[in-house]
Formats: sequence, structure tokens, C-alpha cells
Amino acid sequence: MPTLHFSGPASRRPLTIPLAGRIAAAALSTLLALFVLLAGTNAANAASAAPSPAPAAAPAAAASAPMAMTATGLVRMPDGRLLAPEFARIVSRGELVVAMLGVDQPPFFETRNGRLQGIDVDIADELAAKLGVRVRFNREAKTFDGVVAQLANGDADLAVSKLSRTLARAELISFSTPYVRLHRALLLNRLNFAQVAHGRPAPEVIRSYDSTIGVVMNSSYSQYVQTNFPNAKVKAYPSWDALLGALDKGEVTAAYRDEFEVKHVLKSDPTASLKLRVVTLDDLEDAIAIGVNVSNPALLAFVNQFLGERSKKLDVKTLLQATDN
Repeated sequence: MPTLHFSGPASRRPLTIPLAGRIAAAALSTLLALFVLLAGTNAANAASAAPSPAPAAAPAAAASAPMAMTATGLVRMPDGRLLAPEFARIVSRGELVVAMLGVDQPPFFETRNGRLQGIDVDIADELAAKLGVRVRFNREAKTFDGVVAQLANGDADLAVSKLSRTLARAELISFSTPYVRLHRALLLNRLNFAQVAHGRPAPEVIRSYDSTIGVVMNSSYSQYVQTNFPNAKVKAYPSWDALLGALDKGEVTAAYRDEFEVKHVLKSDPTASLKLRVVTLDDLEDAIAIGVNVSNPALLAFVNQFLGERSKKLDVKTLLQATDN
């Protein structure tokens, strides 16, 4: 067996170690070192792969968590109240969004001295107060049908905007019970109408009316006229003022609208009766109501209950009196 020899002082005897044992010892030492190295690497990898502790949830995140819904579809609010989804949405938002025509319609709504006021404004304010929220008016619509479209598209919770109930609109939104009922009416140009009548009484002429008649475009009367006066030559105007101007010039013989607007013309200018004449159609009604999104039946029921309990009742007389203020 090969031996290793060390030279040195006589006191040190030559040390003879078997070569195979030395090789085995070296190999074992190398394996132990490699094991330690691998063990350390695996521990580091495991530590880096382990998920980090989840940070504590912020109070704001907890507040924005989805509200619990009961088996009956009600929403449990943070304060413990149970509300229908439409009320939960309004209360959580803190405001009731009301669609209202951008063109003033006194005494229903108008901006006076920098402040929006009127009958419809009061109704909206009272509804918001009942819900414990503020009210915000969306007045982007330039036509009554535009107001309906806003509500149908979900851009408002309600439409309080001197809105007439019609079949076409009922395909898009729900309507409350009317808060004012008006008769439909004609404002006639006396001279033109006399030429059309040829001595016949007014009721007879109107029943088969086939002359010119003006309406405000995209209004309920642009729909009513098709049914009520199918033989008339209809002309649509962008506004009530534009229609009155056309009537005064004789471009149309009649203007078709509700009795309040028609009678208000003569109330505002008593001399207008020399040239204009009012005919009220007692058998035809214009029901003014609040619009509600079709997906909000609980809100519709709430509005109807509110209107039923409201002490302020409206008719054409009270509307005309309101224009004095």
C-alpha cells in the first residue's frame, strides 16, 4: 500500500495513512459542504417564494365593500337599515338626480335671480328631503323627449319636468299618478279661423279640422296631434315662442297645447284676445306626471305615495295664479 513520508525531527515518527481512507475522507467532507450549501439555497428560495403577509385593510376599503343583500332583494345598509336597491343607491350617493328640461317653463321651473325655482322644483326638493339626501338637477335636455331619454338611459333617478304621459313615452319609462291634470286646448288666429270656418260653428269645424295647426316639436302635442287631428296640416316649431310668432303672423291657423299655456298667453297680454281665441277641448286630458326608470318599481311606489299624501293640489287656476309671483 502506498505511504506518505514526512521528514522532520527524530521525535516525529513517519506517519503512514492509507490512500483509500484519505480519498474517502475528502469525499465525505466535500459532500457535507455541498449539502450545507444546497440547504442554505433552498431555505432562501422558500423564504422568497412564501407569500407576504396581507396588509391590514384600510377603513376606506372596508367602507366601499359590497353591501349585503337579503333573500328578498333588500340591501342592508351600514347603519343596519334595510332598503330597496334603488333607495340604497340614492342614499349611498347622497343625492337624488332629477332630469329637468333646460328651457324654463314657468311656473313649473325657471331660473330667477340666479336661483332655480318653481312647482316642479318644490316637488323634487320635497322628495329628496323625504329620502334624507340633497337634490341635483340635470338640465342638459333641450326637449321634453330628451328628458325622457335621459331617464331611460339611467342619467337620472326621476324626471320632474312638466312631463306629459304619452303611450310612446310609456314604452321607455314608468309614470307616476298625475300631480296635475289639464285639458288640451287650441289657440286660434281669429282671422284665419273665420276664413276656414265659412260661417260654421267652431265645434263643427274643430271636429273635422283640416287646416294648419302648429305644435312644439318633440313635445307630447307633436304626438297627440296625429290622433286628435289626423286631417290637419301639422307644422312643428322648435319652441312655444316660435309657434306663437308663427300664429301671430298667420303662418298657422291654430296652436295646439295644454289649457294653462294657451290661457296664459291671454293672461299675459289681454290685448291678444283681439287677435287670438282659446278653445278648450274638455274631452281630452293632458296628465302631467313624474317619470321613473322602469327598473325601479319601489321608487315608483314611493313617488305615488308621496303625491297621494301631498297637501298641495294643482289645477289650471292655481297654475295661472302662480305666474303672478
